[in-house]
Amino acid sequence: MSMNPGMYSSDKNDWETPPEIFNPLNEEFHFQVDVCATHKTAKCSDYFTLEDNALEHCWSIWDVCWMNPPYGRQIGKWIKKAYDTSLSGATVVCLVPARTDTSWWHDYCMKGEIRFLRGRVRFLQDGKAISAAPFPSAVVIFKGEE
Repeated sequence: MSMNPGMYSSDKNDWETPPEIFNPLNEEFHFQVDVCATHKTAKCSDYFTLEDNALEHCWSIWDVCWMNPPYGRQIGKWIKKAYDTSLSGATVVCLVPARTDTSWWHDYCMKGEIRFLRGRVRFLQDGKAISAAPFPSAVVIFKGEE
């Protein structure tokens, strides 16, 4: 099996969520917006692209948000935004690398519901599964106040 060198660098950080991860979560949560998408990879009819800069917009106008954030150095800003949005009443479900040694994990993820994923995620690129990620992943759920 060949490894995708992009998985080990920050050259590409917008890996598409595979349906076997997204679909069951969507059935459970009924997502209304994908806050980190491209026109080709959007999982919801409402979505933000890189050009939209979702970090500058209010997400809590939707009740339930899906987030597979860029996995580069800016991930802490995305996790903080997800957590802060939950304090405004929205639920934000996040697919993230399980980097339990980072400050963003301890500062925010530990305040949510954490579901560790078994095995390694096979993200999509151009609609096709690529080699498994070289890191474990988790789904972190920040539930809005009810």
